[in-house]
Amino acid sequence: MGSTGSIGTQALDVVERSDELEVVGLAAASSWDSLTEQARRFGVPRIALADPDAAARAAEHSEVDVLAGSEGLVELITDTDCDLVLNALVGSAGLGPTVAALGEGLDLALANKESLVVGGELVTALAEATGAQLIPVDSEHSALYQLIAAEAPGSVERLVLTASGGPFRGRADLEGVTREEALAHPTWDMGGKITIDSATLMNKGLELIEAHHLFGVPYERIDVIVHPQSIVHALVHLNDGASLAHLGYPDMRVPISYALHHPERADVAVATLDLVEVGSLTFEEPDPDTFACLRLAREAAVAGGTAPCVLNAANEVAVHAFLRGELSFTGIARVIESTLSGLPARPVRHFSDLYEADVLAREVARGVAA
Repeated sequence: MGSTGSIGTQALDVVERSDELEVVGLAAASSWDSLTEQARRFGVPRIALADPDAAARAAEHSEVDVLAGSEGLVELITDTDCDLVLNALVGSAGLGPTVAALGEGLDLALANKESLVVGGELVTALAEATGAQLIPVDSEHSALYQLIAAEAPGSVERLVLTASGGPFRGRADLEGVTREEALAHPTWDMGGKITIDSATLMNKGLELIEAHHLFGVPYERIDVIVHPQSIVHALVHLNDGASLAHLGYPDMRVPISYALHHPERADVAVATLDLVEVGSLTFEEPDPDTFACLRLAREAAVAGGTAPCVLNAANEVAVHAFLRGELSFTGIARVIESTLSGLPARPVRHFSDLYEADVLAREVARGVAA
């Protein structure tokens, strides 16, 4: 799911180099031309596009079976004989496919962090109920997953997520930041929405919430630190005073390959880390005043209930408004804070509560951003 994006194309590169993996279904949001080309290249008989218009165009220009809309994404999962689903869709649109895969008892390689930000306890409870494995693909969460795997329950004291700091690390005044400046990430090559999230540090706020649900660690025991070199992907502090770190050159094919081959490891064409060549590794505290999105994410996380869902929806609206040139860079945090203030957290008992909160939050956020 999301095969035409940054994670999806790198995942297909991993598959192409493997003798063990086979693609049996592909899905994307709207990039029908790229998706049909991928289907032809990998011999995939069935695809899905979230955008019905894009699905119609794909059907006109391809001989494969084409499913349309959010229902089509779900149908592709439930009606395809597969062992594992990689969800690399961007945004809350990934929640439905996540629920579908876990509901079918299929193992899920999760690169769609919003599934856990929005769905939280309901998603992890569903995985536990069906026995499906939830394997994170984000580099930080994959690192934590690997570090924690061999540790006994109760031995992990704290989790530490690292952040590159984005293009504006150390900059105190973000008024007047342009779209081009915000999209110029110093380390990672990602899609537009995720790159802006990295520039505001919202991506670390979302990852904080994701880590809480993946590993069951309270928010007060999860730290975020800035690490410009992006060599240390995550750390864990243990109860005996030891700390373990996961290191490597930044390349998303490493965590993707780990998730797709789990519990085995496969060769990946990535250079082995040379610490002498790297020279030095530096770390610093993030600035919560300049990067208000990280603060807002932690506050929404602690509030719980529908607050993380509202946070995510408002962020999506604000980021897309910024990318369209309709909102300033600092306006992103203002829209999120205003939306959270206007929609206090409510309990979540069913997925329908989340869908309702998402729709309402988007309406409020659009009004604020206008």
